[in-house]
Amino acid sequence: MSYFSGEYQPRAHHYTKVLFGEDNVYRAGTIGTVAEKTAYGYVKGYAGDHNLHLRGAEVDRLVAGCTGVKRTTGQHPGGIIVIPDYMDVFDFTPIQYPADAKGAEWRTTHFDFHSIHDNVLKLDILGHDDPTVIRMLQDLSGIDPKTIPTDDPEVMKIFSGTESLGVTEEQIMCKTGTLGIPEFGTRFVRQMLEDTKPTTFSELVQISGLSHGTDVWLGNAQELIHNGTCNLSEVIGCRDDIMVYLIYQGLEPSLAFKIMESVRKGKGLSPEFEEEMIKNGVPAWYIDSCKKIKYMFPKAHAAAYVLMAVRIAYFKVHHPLLYYAAYFTVRADDFDIDTMVKGSNPIRAKIEEINAKGLDAAPKEKSLLTVLELALEMCERGYSFRKVDLYRSSAAEFIIDGNSLIPPFNSIPGLGTNAALNIVKAREEGEFLSKEDLQQRGKISKTILEYLDNHGCLESLPDQNQLSLF
Repeated sequence: MSYFSGEYQPRAHHYTKVLFGEDNVYRAGTIGTVAEKTAYGYVKGYAGDHNLHLRGAEVDRLVAGCTGVKRTTGQHPGGIIVIPDYMDVFDFTPIQYPADAKGAEWRTTHFDFHSIHDNVLKLDILGHDDPTVIRMLQDLSGIDPKTIPTDDPEVMKIFSGTESLGVTEEQIMCKTGTLGIPEFGTRFVRQMLEDTKPTTFSELVQISGLSHGTDVWLGNAQELIHNGTCNLSEVIGCRDDIMVYLIYQGLEPSLAFKIMESVRKGKGLSPEFEEEMIKNGVPAWYIDSCKKIKYMFPKAHAAAYVLMAVRIAYFKVHHPLLYYAAYFTVRADDFDIDTMVKGSNPIRAKIEEINAKGLDAAPKEKSLLTVLELALEMCERGYSFRKVDLYRSSAAEFIIDGNSLIPPFNSIPGLGTNAALNIVKAREEGEFLSKEDLQQRGKISKTILEYLDNHGCLESLPDQNQLSLF
C-alpha cells in the first residue's frame, strides 16, 4: 500500500502500465448496489404510480428483495489488479469499462475486486492530500520538509493546548491547537488528546494507532488509562507493540508473532495463547485488552502519518499564513466566503448556528464547519480574508497578500474549477469592459455573475459595453 499526492496519483497509476504492460494491469472494479433507503424509494414510487396500498410488512419484503441488487459498476480509487504475464485476464474475470464509458482510460475487472483479490495481486496506489499540502508548503516557503525537526517544543505544545498559536481555547472554541492537522483535527482524536496530553513523538504514534484501530481505544485503552491501571505508553496502540512486548516478556518470537496476528485480525486469544502469556507473567489487564481488539494499525503506518502531521504542524506554528493558504487550497471543499471575509464574530456566529443543529446538520454544513473553525482560528491569530478579486484571484489557490489571503474563483459556491480557469484565461486576454463582457468571455452563468456582484468584486464594471459620446 502506498500513498501519492492526489495530483500525482494518475501518473503513478499510468506507470504500472509501463512496468507490467497494458494488457496485464486493470483497475479494480466495484459493483454499486441498491441501498436500503433507495430501495424504499423505489417501492414507494412504484406503489404511488400504480395506486397500490401496500401493508408495512409487504413494503419491507419488497425493500429487502431490491436491496443489494447490482445498480452500476465503478472503480476502486487506488486498486490496480496485476495479471501474471503467463496467464490471461479472462482466466480470472471478464473486463469492461466503468459504467460502460468507452472513452475511459482504464479497463476495469467486471467482477467486484473482493471476489478475486485472493488469487491475483492487487496494488494499492492511493491518493492522499497530505503530500499535496506538504509540496505546496515547500513551494511557498523554500523549506525542505525533510529538514523539519520532529521534536520542536513549540510544535509539540499544540497537541495539548493552544498556547503556541498565541490564542486561548475560548478564542478558537477548541482545547488543542490541532484543528486542520491531518489525523489529529477530528473531534474524536481531539478528545483523545485532551484525555492523554501527549508530549513526545512516540506518544503521538500511540494515539494514531489507537485512533485507527477498532475497539482499541473506546471501552479498552481509554478505561485503562482513566482507572490508572497503566499510562499512554504502556497500553496496546499498534499491532507491533504486542509482538515486541511478548518477546520482551520471554515468549518464543514465532509464538509472539502468531498471537499478534490473531489479535490484530480480531480473532482474540486461543486458550493455548492465554496459557503461555500467563506463564510468562503477562498481566491480566493486558490479556483482557487483547481479547477486545477487532482491528489494529501497523506501527509503520502510524509513524508515517504522524511524520506528515508534525511537518504540517511546524508550518502552522512558525509560518501560519503559508499553512492556512495551503489548507484552504488543498483540503477545504465547502466555503462561505461572505462570512469568512467579515472576520471573527460572524464566523463564530455561523459555527454556533451549525453546532446548534447537532445531528440534523447536513453533510455540506458539517464539512463547512471544519473550514469555518480554521477560518476563525486564522482570524483570531491576526490574519484576514480579502474578497474574491477579479484581477488578482487565482483559479483554485488561495494567494497570500500581506497579512491576508485572497480567495480563488472556485471558492465561490457553484463555480467549479473549469469555470474558474475560464475566467483566468479570459482575463489574460485583456481587461473586462463590463459585466456583460465578463459573462460572455468568462463563460459564466447569470447566478455566478450576480454572486460576484453582491460579493463586491465588480464595483468598477458598468453593466453593458457602451461608449459615452460626451
